[in-house]
Amino acid sequence: NTMEAQSHEDQEEALLKQTHALKKIDLNQEQHFPKQQQQLETKENDSPPPLHEVETILDYKFKNKHLLEKAFTHPTYYSDDSLSYERLEYVGDAVLNLLISKEQFFLYPNMQPGHLTRLRAANVNAEKLARVAIKHGLYRYLRHKKPMLGEQIQEFTKAIEEYPLHSNGLIDVPKNLADIVESTIGAVFIDCDLSIDIVWKVFGKLLEPIIDPYTIQKHPVTELHEICQKKSLKLQFIDLWRESMSVNVLINEKVVGRGIYGSKKEIAHNRAAKNALENMERVLGISTSTNKDLELEE
Repeated sequence: NTMEAQSHEDQEEALLKQTHALKKIDLNQEQHFPKQQQQLETKENDSPPPLHEVETILDYKFKNKHLLEKAFTHPTYYSDDSLSYERLEYVGDAVLNLLISKEQFFLYPNMQPGHLTRLRAANVNAEKLARVAIKHGLYRYLRHKKPMLGEQIQEFTKAIEEYPLHSNGLIDVPKNLADIVESTIGAVFIDCDLSIDIVWKVFGKLLEPIIDPYTIQKHPVTELHEICQKKSLKLQFIDLWRESMSVNVLINEKVVGRGIYGSKKEIAHNRAAKNALENMERVLGISTSTNKDLELEE
């Protein structure tokens, strides 16, 4: 009968559409994860791991689970921007700055504001927070549709092995990793009725190791400028990035350092400064040793 045949055809077509849609989901998911994570997670479950696992990492139970979901939702994931982590990130950034300021104020009663500012910056900048996201596995819960992010996370994870505490601008940081640490701080802050004590109890241990006056290092560009200023040397950065992905450093008209980095000129610039610091003594016979910038007064 014709009607039965038509119904059968309709069912087949619906099944084909469903299969095609599932395949598309599989392809999308492959873009969401670093290759290592694909093998571990997406074979069994083609979606990010459940968010209740974040509560275990934080050792904090959310009263409002919607806040937790928002904290891990990138603006690319839904068409509606209001469902993304951006507003929570804005709050978390301010809360984190306050918490670190408060800690340092009492820990270092004799330290000048300029030094406190540099010390705080080292503990709240993108690289420091992205390391927190990697160390505690928070990056695995980010919902996004950024095709290259998985690859960037893998590169960053590999790069930080070379710099145990901080690279000071020598490696490329996937900013989204820092964003979700700030958005999660914001989410906890709102969820616990604005208690900075509870937020610090949750995040104080996750932010370890906190950079202190003994472990902080100067940014290579800052250090190079300071040395050249102290010793009255003429410093020039020659931008060859468009031609050869490189930046050269000239001191008193002599090439002393070079930095190469393809995807971000700023990193090539920082690496050139670092290279110049390493070569100054050999090329110019000038010592680069300076006094520790952050000295604690007795």
